[in-house]
Amino acid sequence: MSITHENKVAIVTGASRGIGLGIARRLVADGARVVITARKTEALDEAVEALGGPAHALAFAGHADDPAHQDEVVFAARETFGRLDYLVNNAGINPSYGPMLEMDVEVARKILEVNVLSAFSWTQKVVGAGLGTPEAPGGAIVNLASIAGLGATGLLGWYAVSKAALIHLTTELGYQLGPDVRVNAVAVGLVDTDFHASSGEADRPGRIRPTVPMQRSGTPEEVAAAVVWLLSDAASYTTGTVLAVSGGR
Repeated sequence: MSITHENKVAIVTGASRGIGLGIARRLVADGARVVITARKTEALDEAVEALGGPAHALAFAGHADDPAHQDEVVFAARETFGRLDYLVNNAGINPSYGPMLEMDVEVARKILEVNVLSAFSWTQKVVGAGLGTPEAPGGAIVNLASIAGLGATGLLGWYAVSKAALIHLTTELGYQLGPDVRVNAVAVGLVDTDFHASSGEADRPGRIRPTVPMQRSGTPEEVAAAVVWLLSDAASYTTGTVLAVSGGR
């Protein structure tokens, strides 16, 4: 089955650059229109231009965990494009790198707020708004997790905990929202983005890449390929699961 997203509409959070922009770019190339979010207006404006302009993409600056921002984006998607089919929860933070017990509890709380609870809140709002159309209800959601959520990391403690929680949230929602709404996750490995460069992972390439069977970092385009497959009808019998895109690490 070929993958198409013709006339579909997607919200992609954290999409001004990196993996989020790669996902938005692939969706537009496959025929979809996208509503993208991030914190900085200038970066979003550049992303919209890269995506082909307002006929293909809308942008809203705000914090991913701000309920008013979420409401604005969901309303705009339906008001402007007339429907809403997909949600990609890509926004995430990792402001601390090091032993968990050295991290302030407020930092840990913020990581969970952005990486887990905001994904849950976005999901509540898009499902409440009705994914799809009256003639074809339903839709698909993909959460961007990490292989850090699949095992101990040593230095990415609360980030890893948040991604483990996001993976289980995916499993629970896949169970509860079926059969109309499919919910899946992609567990990303080392990918060449500014986020990974700032997370501490980029400081250890000599130790990391030998543990990756593919012997290299991934690209945003390779992650996007997995995400758009999970969103598409080609994955119509896949829900509540996590797909690792990590080069085998």
